[in-house]
Amino acid sequence: MPLEEKKKHINTASQPLISIITPLYNAAPFIAKTIQSVLDQTYQNWQLLIVDDASTDKGPAIVLDYVENEPRIKFFPNSKNNGAAYCRNQATREATGDYIAFLDADDLWHSEKLEKQLTFMQASACDVSYTSYLHMDTSGNLLHKRVEALPKLPYRKQHKNNYIGNLTGMYNAKTLGKIIAPNIRKRQDWAVWLEAIKKSNKPALGLQEDLAFYRVRADSISANKGKLIKYNFAFYNTYLGYSWLKSVCCMAQFFWEYFMVRPRHIKSIRSH
Repeated sequence: MPLEEKKKHINTASQPLISIITPLYNAAPFIAKTIQSVLDQTYQNWQLLIVDDASTDKGPAIVLDYVENEPRIKFFPNSKNNGAAYCRNQATREATGDYIAFLDADDLWHSEKLEKQLTFMQASACDVSYTSYLHMDTSGNLLHKRVEALPKLPYRKQHKNNYIGNLTGMYNAKTLGKIIAPNIRKRQDWAVWLEAIKKSNKPALGLQEDLAFYRVRADSISANKGKLIKYNFAFYNTYLGYSWLKSVCCMAQFFWEYFMVRPRHIKSIRSH
């Protein structure tokens, strides 16, 4: 079935609305392709909520060009830089979808991502899902690295390490309600998915297909593993409210999971 015909086929009023959350900050070189990867989805009943975090580049102007011609794209500019968590929460509050998904302003989706993931969730009656994904460089070239989704991700496993790539995750807001990220500078996505699994009272399920593309940037905080140590500790100590000693014990589990277990699910690939 041709792509446009397929879009018409699945774009019916009976289909759930999916709200896509995108924080924007100085991503002018990437945001057009990110938006295009949403426009190219075979599943068309979506809304894209982009919240600008006081960008100083042309990113907001690029978004406004799309807004003029696409009513499903909503734009919310901020005059003050508040961080990604604030922007995601702002978009979440504005969202009206049955499901909520996340896509950062420099990442991309496979054209069948929403369709396959929603079908998977409905067929398995799960409220939280995620997928495998691939790494790419700033130019969009694949880095031959795949992060594989675990088939089942229980709360206890997610508590040890964040296994859900935020650009791949989706949860059922109709059954779980909207999940607001904590006011911590980093690792808010970990907190959101841990809370989603807790609320669902069952494991998140992983769709083991490469349906998203994560852009590796040298200036991103996630590229600096040393800095992430303090944010991971704060996740346990500040967000979960654990004592210093319990947080240290959790960090020991985190390091074991991060260095000894998680690498088994990160694969080198020659081509895709």
